[in-house]
Amino acid sequence: MGGEIEARLKSLGYELPPAPPAVANYVPYVVSGDLLYVSGQLSKAADGSMITGRLGSGPGAGLTIEDGYEAARLSALNILAQAKAALGDLGRISQVLRLNGFVAASADFTEHPKVVNGASDLIGSVLADAGKHTRVAVGVPSLPMNAAVEVDAVMRIRG
Repeated sequence: MGGEIEARLKSLGYELPPAPPAVANYVPYVVSGDLLYVSGQLSKAADGSMITGRLGSGPGAGLTIEDGYEAARLSALNILAQAKAALGDLGRISQVLRLNGFVAASADFTEHPKVVNGASDLIGSVLADAGKHTRVAVGVPSLPMNAAVEVDAVMRIRG
């Protein structure tokens, strides 16, 4: 089943990147019983480049909703990469329970849900019904490494 999910990823034009290492004093994921917790994943591409900056207007801002959407999509790909590292097989994901999306934005920016849709749309497209989830989309003044978006996840898994 995991191979089927990775084939779906490829058919949608995505490639699963290597799971990014932790950048501070934490682990990228924890399995506890039938739950997988994935730490916050940044908007970093497989080649190491990252979408940085803030959405909205004012000093340090200027990214578009489309830039943010792409950043959230990259974060979701990294979530899937961590899930594969944790589980060995993406087919073990029975349900994505929750995504928490953090968007670096100026105080006047209010379109956080449109940005975090980048993660939700990718997860839903790849995992189908198992990708339907609850979600939080919030704005923050800054994120680690000046990332535009950070997303974490909680998933129910099969033995």
